[in-house]
Amino acid sequence: MSAASADAGGSDVVMENSPDPAPPLLEVRGISKSFGAVRALQEVDFTLRAGEIHALLGENGAGKSTLIKVVTGVFPRDAGIVRLGGEEVAPRSAKAALQAGIATVYQEVNLLPNLSVAQNLFLDRQPMRFGIVRDGEMRRRAKALLAEFGLDIDVSAPLGSYSVAVQHVTAIARAVDLSARVLILDEPTASLDRHEVEILFGIMRQLAKRGIGIVFVSHFLDQVYEISDRITVLRNGRLVGERETASLPRIELIRMMLGRELAETTGARAATREHQAREICASFENYGKSGYVAPFNLELRHGEVVGLAGLLGSGRTETARLVFGAERADRGQAKVEGAPVRLHSPRDGVRHGFGYCPEERKTDGIVAELSVRENIVLALQAKRGLHRPLSRREQDEIARRYVRMLDIRPSDPERPVGLLSGGNQQKVLLARWLATSPRLLVLDEPTRGIDVGAHAEIIRLIRDLCDDGLSLLVISSELDEIVTYSDRVVVLRDRAHIEELAGEAIDVGNILAAIAADGAATAHEGRA
Repeated sequence: MSAASADAGGSDVVMENSPDPAPPLLEVRGISKSFGAVRALQEVDFTLRAGEIHALLGENGAGKSTLIKVVTGVFPRDAGIVRLGGEEVAPRSAKAALQAGIATVYQEVNLLPNLSVAQNLFLDRQPMRFGIVRDGEMRRRAKALLAEFGLDIDVSAPLGSYSVAVQHVTAIARAVDLSARVLILDEPTASLDRHEVEILFGIMRQLAKRGIGIVFVSHFLDQVYEISDRITVLRNGRLVGERETASLPRIELIRMMLGRELAETTGARAATREHQAREICASFENYGKSGYVAPFNLELRHGEVVGLAGLLGSGRTETARLVFGAERADRGQAKVEGAPVRLHSPRDGVRHGFGYCPEERKTDGIVAELSVRENIVLALQAKRGLHRPLSRREQDEIARRYVRMLDIRPSDPERPVGLLSGGNQQKVLLARWLATSPRLLVLDEPTRGIDVGAHAEIIRLIRDLCDDGLSLLVISSELDEIVTYSDRVVVLRDRAHIEELAGEAIDVGNILAAIAADGAATAHEGRA
């Protein structure tokens, strides 16, 4: 075993090689890619051997998707080389990459659901005679091809009529039949139940035995440890390390992904607030949705901050959307102030006094072309309905109040919100929901992508809102941040709630340990 370390912006690059490794099937060396001033990849190396399943991991923005798109020719690379079977390749499109032997199957299968399974399998290469497609021959070949993957279905039926699992198998079968030597699977299990995952894993192992190299991108760590031979971790566009899966402790993998040592977990936790027994604002019992997030129990109390912690894809946003009603649960019971309620839509959430600031504020939150005033009054107007329009005087009064209260800059309520900084856009979203006088506010990554000064202001606002009696459910990838303001922290992994921390038990070390713990038996319980 050998290890090499290099300082790369605060990260250690760790490489571990097994004795007598097989020759590389795919070699990526020194790949760099920038988009304007943003460096998405910085001299990244990656090696895939024939017959191995290699997990590519990293948090949001780590560079995984960019690396895949550079390798497959979707993005031109700025620097570096790609070798396949020892020969340099430079595909300029996904089609060219496939012709070279590199195929990608994405979470959203990029086939044509309106065409039959057989037509998708042989798209652009249908068996022909005298210029006419031989449908019978195509169906016969399709059935024989899918039989190799243990799939016996009506290949004349539209692909879209089958489950996501069948669509994935079809996409994989097509790629393999096109002589793919490298198969990249990007989040293939995200929408599969446990039985479907087992079927897919069986196919992956079968393909690996045939010498195909498989790159497996996933946020489900249990699955990574179950199926992969090696793991490569990216962070902030740089290579952090490559390790044998069997010799990589989970806590070390988490450290590589998040960029922190457990020794750093003494972070500053705010002094525990002394509260009298708080009344329950909203509760969720055995609440969940199949294929989305496993059933969970959660109580949210007035004047309390509950943090949701976990890696990207762990089920944090899914939980938030279920709580607000943006997704409809298919099991369990929700209660507000002790009374059973149905949360079948965001309208239901708003009616019961819930507010939701989404993670993607630019696409799912603000309306960039509208003014600060118009953005602030949106939710209140929706709550009142079209038959009770807010007068311009009321709108101006509300906008001025929250611009002043939250120190939104510039202070002109008529300025288009798209021209504001990220931090001030986040304040406008907070103002929108505060104007509805909510009992519960759900904040998904409220400090992401904002400057240090605005970051501190948002944290202060969270504390102030809590002190005013509001119930807060807050998602953040910044564990130090969650530790600072949370009264309780719910830890998630693989779309399941796995642990709840309270009081002095809330520290970064305990959160990391829960994320990294072995054997998340409930990971797919709600997805069956």
